[in-house]
Amino acid sequence: MKSVLITAMFFVCSLGFAAEPVNKPAVSVSLALNWKPEPEFGGFYEAAFSGTYLKHGINIDIQEGGSGTPTVQMLANGKVDFAIVSADEIIISQDRNPKNKVVALFAVYQTAPYIIMSHAESDFKTVKDVFANETTLAVQAGLPYYQYLVKKFGKPKANVVPYVGGVASFLNDKKFSQQGFITTEPLAAEKGGAKVKNFLIADEGFNPYVVVVAAREEMVKKNPELVSKMIEATRAGWENYLKDPTRANKGMAKMNRALDFETFQKAAQIQKPLIEVKGQVLGSMTAERWETLVKQMKELKQIKSTPAAKDLFRP
Repeated sequence: MKSVLITAMFFVCSLGFAAEPVNKPAVSVSLALNWKPEPEFGGFYEAAFSGTYLKHGINIDIQEGGSGTPTVQMLANGKVDFAIVSADEIIISQDRNPKNKVVALFAVYQTAPYIIMSHAESDFKTVKDVFANETTLAVQAGLPYYQYLVKKFGKPKANVVPYVGGVASFLNDKKFSQQGFITTEPLAAEKGGAKVKNFLIADEGFNPYVVVVAAREEMVKKNPELVSKMIEATRAGWENYLKDPTRANKGMAKMNRALDFETFQKAAQIQKPLIEVKGQVLGSMTAERWETLVKQMKELKQIKSTPAAKDLFRP
């Protein structure tokens, strides 16, 4: 796993600006991402590049992830201090590893960015239409949201094939649909010349918090001040990124050459309405949302126990 230790010197040399000096030594903490530097992590990098974490007494080590990076297990096993996970992963973790509880602290996406992407030329109007037609659907069949869709719509008539990443198959077949992240696959497909139609899974009733900052329950209890500073700095980073993502996007684009700067900027605008909710504190969560998700995960037989909402997140 590639690790990027964000320091004041990094700001000056690599990005052309300096962080304000910190009066006392910063505490070094690690944050494990479950993917590469992309706009869904923009606020974290903004807080790092701007020196916001340092101002809060935190020397952040942002660890780049990749496909299948087991961040929730890394966190539960004490390999990292903080990690990016999804709400359903936290529920599964508490069900299977109750002795090392992982709890949610800050949720970036209030509307899950998971999608089923189809070609604009199709007659599909909803995910149900994708399931009901003899087309090809590339998806990871074990994903909770796919299991939810099967429970809601029944076994699809579509030919379900494993999702292997990328959009090459999508570009080569007008009858091909696939899973995706609203800020990634649609932009890649459009860049490849396709016109796309996106269906948010959240619109069908399965809407877990996504890009969630989590920590071990033990850490939260033993270091409440550090955890509080981490969340304050993260919230400030996201507030600034949502106002202007340019600085963080330029920095991330240097780390992740797979996307150009223009794509970073477009993705930042696409995700904005999924993150901001009028009248709601950025990153906040509700017990009701967690209770609904626990019930859905239980109905899908993803868990055996029934974790209480108060044990899953810190308001």
